[in-house]
Amino acid sequence: MRRHLRVPFAIAALATASLGLTACGGDDSGSGSSSSASGGGGGAALAPGAYDPTQKPAPGKKGGIGTMLASSDVDYMDPGQSYYQFGFLVAEATQRRLYYFQPNDAETVVPDLAASLPTVSDDGLTVTVKLKPDVKFSPPVDRPFEAKDVKYAIERLFTRNSPGGYTNYFDFIEGAPKDLTSEKQDISGITTPDKNTIVFKLSKPYSAQFIQSMVLPYTAPVPEEYASKFDAKNPSTYQDNLVGTGPYMVKNNAAGKVDGIGWKKTKSITLVRNPNWDASTDFRPAYADGWNIKTDVTDANVAARQVLDGSHMLLDTNPPANILEQLATRIKGQYTQTPSGGFRYFSMNTNIKPFDDVNVRRAVIAGFNRDAARKARGGKFVGPIPTHFLTEGFPGYEQAGGEKGFDVDFMNYPKGNAELSAEYFKKAGYASGKYEGKQQLLMIGANADPGKAAAQVAANEYKKMGFNVRLRLVPQDAVYNEWCGQQTKNVAICGTAGWFKDFNDASTLLQVPFYGGAIPTEKGQVSYNLSYLKDPKVDAAVEKALPTTGEERLKAWAAVDKAIVEAAPVVPFVADKTTDVRSKDVQGVPSSFNSLWDLNFTSLK
Repeated sequence: MRRHLRVPFAIAALATASLGLTACGGDDSGSGSSSSASGGGGGAALAPGAYDPTQKPAPGKKGGIGTMLASSDVDYMDPGQSYYQFGFLVAEATQRRLYYFQPNDAETVVPDLAASLPTVSDDGLTVTVKLKPDVKFSPPVDRPFEAKDVKYAIERLFTRNSPGGYTNYFDFIEGAPKDLTSEKQDISGITTPDKNTIVFKLSKPYSAQFIQSMVLPYTAPVPEEYASKFDAKNPSTYQDNLVGTGPYMVKNNAAGKVDGIGWKKTKSITLVRNPNWDASTDFRPAYADGWNIKTDVTDANVAARQVLDGSHMLLDTNPPANILEQLATRIKGQYTQTPSGGFRYFSMNTNIKPFDDVNVRRAVIAGFNRDAARKARGGKFVGPIPTHFLTEGFPGYEQAGGEKGFDVDFMNYPKGNAELSAEYFKKAGYASGKYEGKQQLLMIGANADPGKAAAQVAANEYKKMGFNVRLRLVPQDAVYNEWCGQQTKNVAICGTAGWFKDFNDASTLLQVPFYGGAIPTEKGQVSYNLSYLKDPKVDAAVEKALPTTGEERLKAWAAVDKAIVEAAPVVPFVADKTTDVRSKDVQGVPSSFNSLWDLNFTSLK
């Protein structure tokens, strides 16, 4: 999940009254808003196994078909609904949005479908975006996108048929429905004065956060005349008949259907060149002719070896621990590590006893050997064990205490402290110093490593503390959508959870996974607040932090971080880096935004 900004108009630097964004240029990294394929960032090419945000990828060779091995499918193909890193990987190749990034710089936005940076009114309540002309949709739509297509893309996300995953970033647009509707409603706060201009009127002065969120795929245009017939179904079948504006498209038939053709669900995704893509309008070089993605490769060890020993292949995400150690010590030329801008954790459902008791949750964190869980994902090579939730280098991290955090006792023992854990269990009323209940608690984990291995470690840790845990392993794409994120499934512990930035603001790490207001009210909607935390102190701190700017904002979100730590809703065990693995004859380029491979910049030798 964002999956995964400091922009030239970064929230931390914004003034509260006037935002003259159109005058802003590049930041100190030297990355401007050039639309050339090689624009942004100076310096030499990225070295294998390294990450340096000041270095840009070397030019690649054009042509060829690459292969990616993946352990599971996308969550959604629909750009307005996808919220997994892997779903973002596909969307990056197929769906252009208003703004995006060069692969080596997730701090400076590049106008994508937008013609320039947005302008904002003096009161911060009106945002205007000018759009590029003549960027066409893929077949069978075959026409240039217009402002009305971005308006429709956003409006459809407030319906029950195609509910969006990001609406908390723009539900303050004037006229936005407060609840999901049966049919698409016109949002009065989104107007299109001409086909290349879109104007947003906000009911709250949250323009800074709103503008940053425009890098997310919800701003990918959707043509109403084509998509509305699919959106009329519940759920929408637009993702089965997808069009886009990116360099690539999911292979389809003449009518536009991708289901069973270019997208064989849980089996494969075939990306082919979008014949309507015009390189002169895009900063992406899109070197390869296409990509074959296998989404049913569940043996991570076998997949990693096939990629390392094979030709023109990529691995979709982190390799298992034993392969990672080999990469770090012996095979140093076939991987790249990228900070993910997030953390991995085991959530505790606060609606289910005994996790409704904060002292039980604190006891679990105190006694949990988080280092063992980290080792299951690769140990020290994958990143540090966090003491709080704002990760290193993220806005607000230093204000939240840096590496030490808030010096909260139950977070200070990465290998666990049985005595401290017993103290908290006793505060919760368990005289033995362990949990004494007999009920069985459902724990959900991924069925492929390294997530599987980490979930198995977690189950053992809970059992050591007296819990009767039943671990059920499911495909990764089902963990959130079908289990942990569904309140009615009564999942007590989510054993395969990770949360990564949507953009480089503290709100994206802390608001959605921990704010009570982010829990959906509609049955069947996915909750990304996996602990279903509704803590009054956390919620009040979030609401206080949302409208802030500048140094005040950094301090306010640090206060949110502290409130979450004290509420103890999850067991955080690694603030990780993503390790991307490739074959020797692939010039792999990772996305610093998403931390997975960027198929638009990766080339085949």
